[in-house]
Formats: sequence, structure tokens, C-alpha cells
Amino acid sequence: MDPDDLNPERIVTVFGGTGFLGRRIVKRLLERGFTVRAASRHPARVPLVFSSITRMPEAVEADILDASSIGSAITGSQAVVNAVSLYVEHGVQTFERVHVKAAADLAAASRDRAIDQFVQISGIGSDPQSDSNYIRARGRGEGAVESAFPGAFIVRPAVMTGPDDAFLTTIVRMIRLLPVYPLFGDGGTRLQPVYVADVAEAVSRLIDGRTQGSSIFEFGGPRIYTYKELLREIARQLDTHVKLMPVPFAVWNALAGVAELLPAAAPITRNQIDLMRQDNVAAIDAPGLKELDIEPRDIDEVIRVIEQRRRVGSLSSPA
Repeated sequence: MDPDDLNPERIVTVFGGTGFLGRRIVKRLLERGFTVRAASRHPARVPLVFSSITRMPEAVEADILDASSIGSAITGSQAVVNAVSLYVEHGVQTFERVHVKAAADLAAASRDRAIDQFVQISGIGSDPQSDSNYIRARGRGEGAVESAFPGAFIVRPAVMTGPDDAFLTTIVRMIRLLPVYPLFGDGGTRLQPVYVADVAEAVSRLIDGRTQGSSIFEFGGPRIYTYKELLREIARQLDTHVKLMPVPFAVWNALAGVAELLPAAAPITRNQIDLMRQDNVAAIDAPGLKELDIEPRDIDEVIRVIEQRRRVGSLSSPA
């Protein structure tokens, strides 16, 4: 980025800016010359998360659950991104509170301050009529944001992958460890995993004005797999064999329900089970990465980085 291209008036505030997707959105926006505010309840974490980059975002203390704290964080911004997500409910942090009310409050505050653009990160499959509390809240959140901020961008990624994700890295590790790998149901659920960096690039292009006329985008990777096919492809790239065993969803639900009661973070939740019951594939008629001139990357690149990190770790470990 040429220093002459930097424009301090192009301010974007990113809520959830230290998260898996959010921190990559922050990085891409900085590279595009925006001034970026990373809004967080714990602003001291921001310099740690972005210690490896040349330009740093501004750390701003704000809690999306506290409507009174978000006004100062977004004032003067050209755009606001809501990349806050919640996968397990804890006390007052419920799906309804985070994905519906807080999202609507942030969108309304952005509208009231005449902010140009609002981006709501949702997910493929979000449905306000779903029986799943999580999926229903994501769908209701989209509607609440659209009502509060007409013309907001709704971004629905498929399951996102990256070297530090909780999806592909777990599968790679477990395929290497387990003699038999359990499937969700019969393994027929279709997935279209998308590289998290491609989603971040897409969001940065939306904010940079690369599209007109569309407000809902669905981002998927270049290939659709059944879950069974995905596991076999990962095993092939690892040059190993995987033996697959179907496990009914009822069994998974019971196991996840017990795991959620443990004091440590649950390795799997009932909401994740709900997501695995339905296909996670971008709609054919929805604009996506192609419309933003992005060539999506497949899982092989992520697996290569995961394996490189594993080898480096094993070499540096004591004998």
C-alpha cells in the first residue's frame, strides 16, 4: 500500500475484530488504506493479536451488548462490520441477545449516525423459522439488521477453514489419531468449505465499493463435498487411510448435551450438531465470491499449512 493512498477519513469499525474472521477483515481493510477501529470489551488484546503487522488498528473499548457503549466507537465511521458470534450460551450471553438484539442495536446506532455501510456476518443456512435456537437467532438477526439499517450487507459464509480454525484442524488431527472416524449420521450432509481469508477479502471489497445492487452474499469454496467425501479427501491429502463409521444424530446430540455441562469448553455443541443436519452450500442464485472477482481456494492450501505447523512443532518438541 502506497502511503499516499492512505486516507484517515475512511474509518471502519469492526466489532469482533480480534476473532477468527474479524481479525482477518481488520488486516485486509488496513492493507486497503482504511483506518480501522477494532472494538472489543478487552482492548488490551488488540496489540497482541496484530503484533505481526506493520499498520495497527485502533483499539476501542466497546461492548456490543451495551448499547450505550457503542455510539462513541462508531461515530465518524464510514462503515461498521458486525463480526461478533456466539456458539454456546452463557448467562446473559444468549443467541437472542447477541445475534438479534445486539445486532439490531448496532445497526440502528449506525443508521442514526448516518454511517454509509453496515456489514452483518451471518452464515449459510440461517433461518428465522428453524427449530434450532442458534440457527433461528442468526436468521432473526438478519431480519433485525435489515429493518434497522436498510441496504445493509448480509454476508453468509459456508463453514470457514483456516490454519487456526476449529473445523479442519480438528478433522486433520483426529484422522491421524483415530482408528475409526465417526460420521455425522451417514455422512451425506453437503458442505462447501470456504477459506476464511477469501471471506475477509470479500468483505473488504464490499466496503471498498466493489459491488452494487446486491445486499445478500453467500460465500462458498470451489468444491462441494459430502461430509464423507470431505473426510476421504483430507485423508488422501494426508497420505493416510480413514475408516468411517456412521453415528446417528441422536447419539451426537446426547454426547454434545453432556459435553456442554463440563466446566471446560465443549468440544462439540448441540448447535453444531444442528448445523451438520443440513447442507451448508451457497445458493446457486446468490451472488458470491465470483461477483467480487475472487477465485476461491480449496482445502488443500489449508491442510498444507496445518501439516507444516505440525512438522515444525514436532521438530521443536523435546525428545
